[in-house]
Amino acid sequence: MSGASSITATEPYRDVQIRPAVAPDVARVAAIDEAATGEAKPRYWQSLFENFSQARTGCRAFLIAELKGEVVGFICGEVRDFEFGAESCGWVFALTVDPAIRVNSIGTQLFEEICQIFTQAGVRKVRTMIEHDNQLVMAFFRSQGLMVGRFIGMEKNLD
Repeated sequence: MSGASSITATEPYRDVQIRPAVAPDVARVAAIDEAATGEAKPRYWQSLFENFSQARTGCRAFLIAELKGEVVGFICGEVRDFEFGAESCGWVFALTVDPAIRVNSIGTQLFEEICQIFTQAGVRKVRTMIEHDNQLVMAFFRSQGLMVGRFIGMEKNLD
């Protein structure tokens, strides 16, 4: 699956529309993710779409950035309550923009929109989790005002 877009880096990005994802978007979401990560995960994206397009509207969001009728990015997240002893907050699970047209504020537009949804849901904090050596993603979230929080991730191999 290719992440190739017909949109060029010189398109007027002020014309980006942010809207809720619909079923036909899932294939393009999977393609953009594959182009960004190098790993195909179509079942994951289908499952996430199905779970996020159901109830709890206002607490969950799967949003699409569209330019000239083409999906160019996406973000998804939800409000989670009291996990790990933390207050209710919005969690961003995924945010990806077509790698061919990054650095045009599309990610910022998506992030601002989901933060608005979280704010309307009554939470006052947003969190995400990133790999500590992913400098590109870390720089993006820092530019959005996120900082290292009070929790740390811990893991153990089970094999």
